[in-house]
Amino acid sequence: MANLDYQIPARAHDDGENYEDGVDVIALLSPAAAHWKSVLAAAILGGAVGVGVSYLVPPKFTAVNVFMPPQQQSGAAGALASLGALSGLVGASTSVKNSPDEYIALMQSATISDRIIKRFDLRNLWDIHFQADARKRLLRMVSITAGKKDGLMRVEVTDTDPPRAASMANQYVEELRVLTTNFAVTEAQQRRVFFERLLEQTRDKLTAAQTALGASGFTAGALNVEPSAAAGEYARVRAELTAATVRLQVIQRGLSNGSSEVQAQQETVNALSSQLSKLESRDQAHGNSGEYVSRYREFKYQETLFDLFAKQYENARVDESREGALIQVLDYATPPERKSSPGRMIYGLVTALLSLLTASGYFVVRGSRKAKASTA
Repeated sequence: MANLDYQIPARAHDDGENYEDGVDVIALLSPAAAHWKSVLAAAILGGAVGVGVSYLVPPKFTAVNVFMPPQQQSGAAGALASLGALSGLVGASTSVKNSPDEYIALMQSATISDRIIKRFDLRNLWDIHFQADARKRLLRMVSITAGKKDGLMRVEVTDTDPPRAASMANQYVEELRVLTTNFAVTEAQQRRVFFERLLEQTRDKLTAAQTALGASGFTAGALNVEPSAAAGEYARVRAELTAATVRLQVIQRGLSNGSSEVQAQQETVNALSSQLSKLESRDQAHGNSGEYVSRYREFKYQETLFDLFAKQYENARVDESREGALIQVLDYATPPERKSSPGRMIYGLVTALLSLLTASGYFVVRGSRKAKASTA
């Protein structure tokens, strides 16, 4: 291999004057170009070493589970519309957003991560003392994504053991199924839980109202004799007033009192309040017993609410049953047959490039030193 001394020549301006402030890249790299055979040999040797090192790295395998997240029913709006004015009661309670990001967040939660770690005994497997460190390592192994076009979700787990990678990917979906079963996630579930709670509260109040009414000396037969049209109208207006008041409170959370929506809802509340006051004044003018009238009205009011909530509770249960299985798995994860990493070609190319740059830098530095020594 030739051992020549190189001197970096000074580059001249067009006017014939020489200068030494600039750097001539071609002249700087000429030592490396002159030893191109050595540079090429270093790159080939480095690539071969990189490929050899890749065989020493434990191979990793990626298992994939593809599933369909819970699908929402389109009948929720119709179910709420049947409530009439009482739909305001559930305006803020049934605004469910089941975006894929929500399910991704659930699967990446500490609750599911801890269950996966415990089930597969990952802390002992990885020899990790702290649970938080085990969670971080687990999250680095798992990739959870959602398709924008097809709506399908994918759970990818990368591990050195193919069967364990497949089992962990499937277990993630099972843990999500358990979590969504215990919590009201879908719109139908939210409605069922909401109306179930209201139904229980109204049942207790209806029982108390019926007991109070019976204590006033009126039996069931006497209730049938009582003209219930006026009491029914009173119960309807009072129920609408309750709904309108709750709706006003919901709107005021996000809007100022001077907004048109708040003012319009306030006018609705005022109108219903005025109508209710007229009904109460009319009954008092007819000489009805105040104690009996108040108890009977309370009874009819709670009865009306109970009937409405019972219907909505049953509708929510039907919608929830129509949803079927919350998590529908399209492709269960199976032990992968081919490794996903390390890529031997990538190892070879990277080490070959590093060797090429190192060898070229060596010859450039050596040529520069010899050039400075010859001019000194």
